[in-house]
Amino acid sequence: MTHHRAGDGAFPITQEFLVQMLGVSRPSVALSAGALQKEGLIRYHRGEMPIVDRRGLERRACECYAVDREYLRRLQD
Repeated sequence: MTHHRAGDGAFPITQEFLVQMLGVSRPSVALSAGALQKEGLIRYHRGEMPIVDRRGLERRACECYAVDREYLRRLQD
């Protein structure tokens, strides 16, 4: 969602921000980011997260992503 709203291929985002936003532990963020990076979906280094494969990342997300995206689109119209 952040990538979609930022409208750029990369955006600044820290592990600490993700911890607060998602309500999870820092090791969970590191493990998840590492797994997504290993799959070639993102790159993550020092607070910068370029999205490498947006469609792949969307496929990897739960079905609620499409629902949330559509809801936000309707709110913006």
